[in-house]
Amino acid sequence: MPLPRLRICLPAALAGAGLLLAGCARPAIGSDRDDPTAPVTLTFWHGWSNADEVKAVDDSIARFEKLHPNIRVRATGNVTDDTMNQALRAGGGDAPDVVSSFTTNNVGQYCTTGMWADLDPFLKKTGVVKEKVFPKPLLAYTRYRGKQCALPLLADTYGLYYNKNAFEKAGITRPPHTMSELKQDAVKLTRRTADGAYRQLGFMPNFRLYQNSPDRLFAQWGPTYFDRNGAAQLAKDPATEEFLTTQRQLIDAQGGYGPTERFRTTFGDEMSSQNAFLTQKVAMHMDGEWRGLLLKKAHAPFAWGTAPMPVPDDRADTYGRGYLTGTVAGIAHSSRHQNAAWELVKFLTVDTDQVVALANALHNVPSTNAALTSPKLDADPTFRTFLDITANPHSTAMPPSDNGGQYVTALQDFAYDVEAGKVRDLGAGLRTLDAQIDADNLQSEN
Repeated sequence: MPLPRLRICLPAALAGAGLLLAGCARPAIGSDRDDPTAPVTLTFWHGWSNADEVKAVDDSIARFEKLHPNIRVRATGNVTDDTMNQALRAGGGDAPDVVSSFTTNNVGQYCTTGMWADLDPFLKKTGVVKEKVFPKPLLAYTRYRGKQCALPLLADTYGLYYNKNAFEKAGITRPPHTMSELKQDAVKLTRRTADGAYRQLGFMPNFRLYQNSPDRLFAQWGPTYFDRNGAAQLAKDPATEEFLTTQRQLIDAQGGYGPTERFRTTFGDEMSSQNAFLTQKVAMHMDGEWRGLLLKKAHAPFAWGTAPMPVPDDRADTYGRGYLTGTVAGIAHSSRHQNAAWELVKFLTVDTDQVVALANALHNVPSTNAALTSPKLDADPTFRTFLDITANPHSTAMPPSDNGGQYVTALQDFAYDVEAGKVRDLGAGLRTLDAQIDADNLQSEN
């Protein structure tokens, strides 16, 4: 559901006269309200939760405090966006100063409601040229309608994992580059038992599998979800129908929706030892860069490699692209220590050595141009694939919107019906989907 709008503050002159409304958000200033060299304790809320992740964040804070001995940071992990939003709306001493989120789709809300402060004054004041520091797709999902209310803090990049042993057995010499090659290879890699049951599927395209959300595969077409006026245009973009048709063809080539969906229900949990790729129930799999570390820790009983996801045949020159998302960081609108908070945000997101150190510790993709080419970065070639995808100029991220990921959910629900064969007229269905997205966006603005 859309977040409620913040109450509007009275003009600064009234505020100076002591007439500021009770509970009204303190304006984001980025200049003279606090001295970043004075002793201060900041609160930093983040979503990382397991022991290794929390240690990596705490190590980052220790490095920051060594550089800024006047600033102490009190970090709280495993914080959800809902919890953070409640605290920011309430304000007061219990609200955080520095905030982070795994959900880039929510950036539009953070910017339009003012819950996260505009960072452009801080960037300008400290001489950080954001267009030079951050890859364009990552920078795009941290701003909305001209407001830069967040910065990238590591990235998640999606590519293709493939079973080298299965490839060799099937006589396939390299990972597929195009969608037609993906379909051909998937058929070759599909193996059945004597009674016709699946033993291994070449590639499971069904949207309900693990990370197979339709927006991630759709990125290989480089879609434009909205026109310049913010109206949904999925029905107008020929790529949308081509994408959904291609996905259905991948299903049909391997036995149809019913059989593949039933096989999917036999898969184990994504993060368990029964993950379908790890147990070799699928020979190719779309996943993020973190999967490589998990495969190594699980001592996968087969040789595996990574590659970019295939692209449409008529866009073969864009091979190397992929879907990007990641963690974002910003400053709470209610923080009374915004200049000190900026020092922490700047350190976490801009400092090359820090970004590399955190990326190596979490096995995530670094989020600055300098960090992507740093010699200190993990040199594992299976991980390097994701660095190349991130740097590829054709790679894309989801655009922010006023109501977070509501349009993504609408696309996902529609795609479930398409793959199941419930949508008879794809063009009409897409026009209805656009109308739904526009209506949702209009409601969130009112």
